[in-house]
Amino acid sequence: MKSVEHLGQPGPSSRSWIRRLRVGTGPGAREGWFVLQAADQGVILLDTNALIWVYTGHARGRTLARASGLYISPVSLLELAFLEEAKRIRLAPGARDALGQDSRWTIDNPMSVDLFDAAVDLSWTRDPFDRLIVAHARLRGWRLATGDRVILAELPEKSVIGL
Repeated sequence: MKSVEHLGQPGPSSRSWIRRLRVGTGPGAREGWFVLQAADQGVILLDTNALIWVYTGHARGRTLARASGLYISPVSLLELAFLEEAKRIRLAPGARDALGQDSRWTIDNPMSVDLFDAAVDLSWTRDPFDRLIVAHARLRGWRLATGDRVILAELPEKSVIGL
């Protein structure tokens, strides 16, 4: 978030603008100055399953293996920890750290309040990780690479890459 004096003033990059917005509804709504980024359709946020497939060289992730502009959400790293604790996956020692430091992608860390606000209206899923990852992609205006059938069924085709 960046505060400025003039509505519509260009932001820190040529693809952003600063606008006064009301975020949310009801008593928790916030109003203020926000930097709005233009959607960059060349940028891809990897869902947790896509992250695993690209990392391991799985056939379902090969279409993204040489892609540039890949990002991951810290939510995916938390989901991996939960899946490991629940014994639904088994990771090699240090694998989560290696995923976070892999040069093929960048961890994008939006402000949590903005991420949670964007996730509130995604009532079509009860999976908190799916909600947050979809909200992350929407918040940034990025496409989401996923193999999750529920997500693929709910999101517009132009905003997802089905794996």
